[in-house]
Amino acid sequence: MGLSSFFKNLFGSAKESATDLANHAESTFEQAKEAANPYIEKAETFAEETIAKAKEASEPIIDSAVEYADQAKDIVSEYVEKATDSISDVIDSVKEKASDLTSDTKKNTSETVVDASETAATIEEKVEDEIIDGTTDKE
Repeated sequence: MGLSSFFKNLFGSAKESATDLANHAESTFEQAKEAANPYIEKAETFAEETIAKAKEASEPIIDSAVEYADQAKDIVSEYVEKATDSISDVIDSVKEKASDLTSDTKKNTSETVVDASETAATIEEKVEDEIIDGTTDKE
């Protein structure tokens, strides 16, 4: 029986030691939490102050950025109008040149058709004259 009482004492004392250690750890954690609380509050205050300072410092920069964006928008819109006018002028010029080319082509085509008709009429008259005269190249 000596061996069983040895194990009971060994495991019983280990159980008590674990319970004591857990209680000690809990009280140490509570102490650490209480000690850290002022530092946590200081960190929160510091973060809030830093965010407020950043907002305050960024306001003029944001205002300037908005002002520059408005100026850029005005300048760009002015150039858009100029570009639109230039593009319209180019389109009108292209239309005019295309129209001129088309009318020149129509004129040249008409002249060619008239010339061809006149040539055909002349040939037809010569053939008729030869038939009427009764002359041919063979004779």
